[in-house]
Amino acid sequence: MIRHAMSSRTTAATSQIATNVGRSALRRAARAVDGILLLDKPLGLSSNAALQRARRAYGAAKAGHGGSLDPLATGMLPVCFGQATKTCGSLLGASKTYRATIKLGTATQTADAEGETIATAPVPELMPALVDEVLASFVGVRTQIPPMHSALKVAGRPLYERARRGEVVDRAPRRIEIHSIARIAMGGELLEVELRCSKGTYVRTLAEDLATALGTVGHLAALRRLAVEPFGAARMIALDEVESLAERDPQRLADCLLPIDAALCDLEAIELGPDQAAALVHGQALQVEHAPAGLVRAYDRSGRFLGLTDVSASGVVRVRRLFVPGVG
Repeated sequence: MIRHAMSSRTTAATSQIATNVGRSALRRAARAVDGILLLDKPLGLSSNAALQRARRAYGAAKAGHGGSLDPLATGMLPVCFGQATKTCGSLLGASKTYRATIKLGTATQTADAEGETIATAPVPELMPALVDEVLASFVGVRTQIPPMHSALKVAGRPLYERARRGEVVDRAPRRIEIHSIARIAMGGELLEVELRCSKGTYVRTLAEDLATALGTVGHLAALRRLAVEPFGAARMIALDEVESLAERDPQRLADCLLPIDAALCDLEAIELGPDQAAALVHGQALQVEHAPAGLVRAYDRSGRFLGLTDVSASGVVRVRRLFVPGVG
């Protein structure tokens, strides 16, 4: 049977999460917690620091995140616990939506508000129609040179380490795509835009390029990530709230977690019978009638998410990645 919608959150799965989080989180014991937290990363904190605080709040043994945010940036940071860490790769490659504030007339060393001013220029009178035309010209596939002040590694070392020593190294242009970009507000030296872009897009560099196209210089004054696909504009949980719930209401803390397959809900799904599910978990190929071809989610009849499978045009189902505790 083919299941086209994401599986329901079963009572058993929810209870297991609550048990794993439970009062043991207060003791900070490392537990097997599985699920995804859409964390609202606060200003001034690195993504890793936010991740570690969330992991401690849940008492989770294993955690990862789905795409770094600079300390300057706030917003959606998907934190994946346990089996959900296997989805981090797909989240890293997903499109993201940002709200960015650009300060025109001032360029900084780091292309953001944390750097020293290195250049100033007059800001021409900007009419909304002109700004919209310039923004529209940035939509589509383009190349971008990563900034020196970034975590991108060259020869095994982050670029920002070299930049702090005053070094400049060659960086290969990277292909990115701006899916959409729109003016939200403008006034004086500030321009606020909302954009949806591919992985690997440096919004700081984009801010500089936009300022140049508008006839001046500029830098990224503020950045907030609104969404990571496929989560859309789902509700985020503030880090302070996560830590507060860990102390006073572990059940509500558990309820903040999305199921693992929420990160994969844009894929087709199939439901397997008991024998088929058992065979799949043991790595065996299956023949399934009327299964959609391609990368497909697999469930058993109780709604338990088993993993990702590759389905051939003839209906042969093979394991791509299992998401069953203790397997894969």
